[in-house]
Amino acid sequence: MNYWLVKTEPESYSLEDLERKGEDVWDGVRNHQARNFIAKMNLGDLVFVYHSGKHKALVGMAKVICAPYPDPKAEEGEKWLAVDLRFEKYLPKPVHLADIKSSDSLQDLLLVRQSRLSVMSVEPSEAEVLLKMANS
Repeated sequence: MNYWLVKTEPESYSLEDLERKGEDVWDGVRNHQARNFIAKMNLGDLVFVYHSGKHKALVGMAKVICAPYPDPKAEEGEKWLAVDLRFEKYLPKPVHLADIKSSDSLQDLLLVRQSRLSVMSVEPSEAEVLLKMANS
């Protein structure tokens, strides 16, 4: 199993929206590196959901429920990808970006190093630290 992180602006689409729908397509990614991460997602992988904007915090978890497929919103001939996610849970407490940045164990996390990516991988050791932070 792999871990991923997706970022969303909660005013346009939030974890609450995903919870209400139960499952939904994660589409609209228009960055090549983020698309390449979507291409590596597998059924059952866990996904941290990060609220960007004024919130700047990990707020919950989702699960990949299908293999990546062509983004239905992409123009003809474009090679963007989408994946379906299912709401899993809210984190016991949000993990704020400031706390992530202050953790010595998370200095290589892509959220810290490449903060503009909307989809990124999370190493298992990083996921373990993030989950401990959410549970402390």
